[in-house]
Amino acid sequence: MKTLKTLVLGIALLATAQFVKADEIVKTVKSTKNNAVDAYVSAMTTGQSTELNNVIEENAKFSILRGNKVMSFSKSAMLQFAVENKDVRQDCKTNVEEVEGNDDMSIVKVEMNYGKFVRTNYVTVANTGDGWKITNVYSVIK
Repeated sequence: MKTLKTLVLGIALLATAQFVKADEIVKTVKSTKNNAVDAYVSAMTTGQSTELNNVIEENAKFSILRGNKVMSFSKSAMLQFAVENKDVRQDCKTNVEEVEGNDDMSIVKVEMNYGKFVRTNYVTVANTGDGWKITNVYSVIK
């Protein structure tokens, strides 16, 4: 009986250690520059925003130039927009090009061509302590 109790206790400790270790691995996975940009493009073009919250820095700023007026939005406003447009596929051709980049930050140009107009998004991503995150998006519609 004593051996059975010891065996059960050993198995329980082993299982607990595996669960704790698995949790640590999940926490250390950090987004890459490409993951952050892909999550943004996917949310804007296909309405697939499952990763968007994870790749936007808390104090990120989103600005849109419409005519002579600049409209600014927060992370929470952008996430609300993504929820409201879930699964909405944009009828546009998308081109993604890194304009400038290094090991710490990158500016990526995302053009969404609708035929009659083009929305150009300049997406700034930074290598934060939690992986690459979007810190700023400036959009121009022409």
